[in-house]
Amino acid sequence: MNLSFFDQFMSPHLLGIPLILISLLFPALLLPSPHNRWITNRTSTLQSWFIYMITKQLMIPLNKKGHKWALILSSLMIFLLSINLLGLLPYTFTPTTQLSMNLALAFPLWLATLLTGLRNQPSASLGHLLPEGTPTPLIPALIMIETTSLLIRPLALGVRLTANLTAGHLLIQLISTATAVLFSIMPAISALTACVLLLLTILEVAVAMI
Repeated sequence: MNLSFFDQFMSPHLLGIPLILISLLFPALLLPSPHNRWITNRTSTLQSWFIYMITKQLMIPLNKKGHKWALILSSLMIFLLSINLLGLLPYTFTPTTQLSMNLALAFPLWLATLLTGLRNQPSASLGHLLPEGTPTPLIPALIMIETTSLLIRPLALGVRLTANLTAGHLLIQLISTATAVLFSIMPAISALTACVLLLLTILEVAVAMI
């Protein structure tokens, strides 16, 4: 029984071929592709507004030079949001519960941010390694601590994201199993458990969006 709960986090296979590529490509099918004779409708207008709002929120804190990252950041945000929300549907697979995928996305972006900061603002980037007003005897230790913290950041954040998504999906499966088992034995307790399941699902939707 315990092993079956964790089977949902295993990458599905068909004839020995991993189906994670299909699950990664599926969100792209939800977005309409422009055409010369494309007539906008409510769905495409809503999607365009949604993409515009995401891009606006991402680019507000950045200066004009940082707006060249708008395409990759907006695409990544919409992609992650789509697969996280699609993973909450029954009988689906969430690719972001795989640590390998999270690290594959986190490490290149972290390295690009680090190298861009060192190239454009080397003094400010290196200044983050040493807080202002640090006593002289603590300078070498703090530099080593801050450097280690900077280097393990993609690993730490990737593990945290994977753990949050995995724990949420596992709780949903545990509570839904309890609801189904208690339905014929104690209907009142089953209804209460179903209410908890509904609240947890709403929470998981918020977690997937965050």
